[in-house]
Amino acid sequence: MHREIEPVPDDEALKSYRKAGRVAAQALRFGAKQIKPGASMREMLDSVEAYIIKHGCGIAFPAQSSVNNIAAHYCPTDTDDIVYEDGMLVKLDVGVHDDGYIGDNAVTVSLGGRDEELVRAVQDALRAVGQALKPGVTSNDVGTAIQRAVAARGFQPIRNLSGHGLGRFRIHTEPSMPNYPSGETARLVEGQVVAVEPFATNGTVGLIYNSTNPTVFTLGALRPLRTQYGRDTLALAQRYNGLPFTTRWLTRKLGSKALLGLADLRRAGILVEYPPLPEKSGGRVSQYEDTFLITKDGCKVLTKNDA
Repeated sequence: MHREIEPVPDDEALKSYRKAGRVAAQALRFGAKQIKPGASMREMLDSVEAYIIKHGCGIAFPAQSSVNNIAAHYCPTDTDDIVYEDGMLVKLDVGVHDDGYIGDNAVTVSLGGRDEELVRAVQDALRAVGQALKPGVTSNDVGTAIQRAVAARGFQPIRNLSGHGLGRFRIHTEPSMPNYPSGETARLVEGQVVAVEPFATNGTVGLIYNSTNPTVFTLGALRPLRTQYGRDTLALAQRYNGLPFTTRWLTRKLGSKALLGLADLRRAGILVEYPPLPEKSGGRVSQYEDTFLITKDGCKVLTKNDA
């Protein structure tokens, strides 16, 4: 799908980007400290979302925690939790908005240290990108920096996942920030805000696929609905201003009727689904992510406390 390039933000928008980035970074660290053997994933994610609200921002997308070979988009329901165990490779992805302007960041925790090299690969890649970003740099340059850093640790990037531009109430806009040299020639300009998220794997394929049982959604084109529970679910989902939502948010307000409502939205073709994304060969996947503002001579990381 074609993604529009967002206009360069004005001073007021930049204030909101900075606040969102700062709170996103704080919420990410708050959540990462809770990722320990025996801890509940759902309780950790709930606490991260509560932290975002407490600090005066909105949730840009459901906080997500994907484990081992799942690269992204895992979000538990109220009836299906995961308890972290020693040896797990745990991603945490957190998005925050202030007046619709988004800060997006992620971290990976290797419980027991088994996958520390895989974690370092994405840390190296994000550091290399931060050193390379400036006006005139192309998307291909970003992908080259990521692939080189990941390969230097003996791994490969996930080639069909990429970073992205950020817009007001829009998480994925142009330009794409690929994880390998894709040949894309879009050039960055001063004032753009982009999220870069290297993914690395020890798998043999370096590609993800759409699995089943999605719990993260957005709304597509609206159509008439046949049932009252469908209409109630739609009305609740519309409160998120086009941003993603998750199953447990709906069931906590509507009970089991939300599940019937989601099925009605799916039948009507309204529901856009984001299922968990495993690596095709079963390889373990690490991820790091920051949100960057392109400046006159380089870039600034917005997802830091001092943004």
